[in-house]
Amino acid sequence: MGQRVRAAQLTGIEGEGFLRSQLKVGTRQSELATLQTGLVIQELGKLFPDVELTAVGIHTLRDRVLDVALAKIGDQGLFTKELEQALLRGDIDLAVHSLKDMPVDLPAGLVLGAVVKREYAGDVLVTKSGLGLDDLPAGSRVGTASLRRRAQLLHHHPELRMELIRGNVPTRLARLAEGSVDALVLAYAGLFRLGLADRAASLIPLDVCLPAAGQGALGIEVRSEDHRVREMVGALDHPPSRLATEAERALLRAMEGGCQVPVGTFARVYGDRLTLSGMVASLDGSRLVRGETEGPAGDASALGVSLGRRLLDMGGADILREVRGETL
Repeated sequence: MGQRVRAAQLTGIEGEGFLRSQLKVGTRQSELATLQTGLVIQELGKLFPDVELTAVGIHTLRDRVLDVALAKIGDQGLFTKELEQALLRGDIDLAVHSLKDMPVDLPAGLVLGAVVKREYAGDVLVTKSGLGLDDLPAGSRVGTASLRRRAQLLHHHPELRMELIRGNVPTRLARLAEGSVDALVLAYAGLFRLGLADRAASLIPLDVCLPAAGQGALGIEVRSEDHRVREMVGALDHPPSRLATEAERALLRAMEGGCQVPVGTFARVYGDRLTLSGMVASLDGSRLVRGETEGPAGDASALGVSLGRRLLDMGGADILREVRGETL
């Protein structure tokens, strides 16, 4: 990639190894991942102009296996494992991820050093015609690789035809342009960061389709013992985004879910309060369980666990057992 941005030398930190003036930042090699990593490097560069950061592109399993549905190849580390291995080996010093792609339990020796301020977390509909979701005719082909999106959209509009479509955002947009599908469902944040937000025909309301845990946020992963790098990246941590995504990831953990199960969740922080919504649905959308909770923002993780367990008790456990049987 060759992207180099000078970033700041820390002050007030003592200890062996703190004279390093270069740090390597791991990233997937997709256009969006590279761009997101560049944004992080740019922000670190403003804060720490005496340390040079270099982006290092790494291929992940998700990048190598393109002809199989993600749910068929598992959901643990598809987007992150190779980056985490490079971190643990010391080949890179930090890794930038889309937080929604990170497993809720990180490998021993690694921590989530920062959650960067979140973009709008919801999904959008992209159509050639400009039609919104409720205007799509019965039988319209809607492209997505997400079980979560599939289940919720079919629950809302059961006459849609959901088509498996994978690849990066430009690839998916090309499939739409060539007529392989009539519409796409994509994360707003990805389109926005690529400068393509104007391609969205409409936002999909959150009461129709809850996002994935952590969607819209960037997570920076570091070695737990690398205190210098942890302090550096901690300067980019956005407390409201961290608390909101902490609640969402706790809900997902409580439901023993990953990024390839039909579980959606979204939290908002208002001052010292946090509201959290969550849902789980069958793949055909015929059954959907949804709940909400509210409490102190400082109890983000406990709120997530509580709502996740409640959703399981409301029928979510049966739905997830059925889903896992269908996707094995």
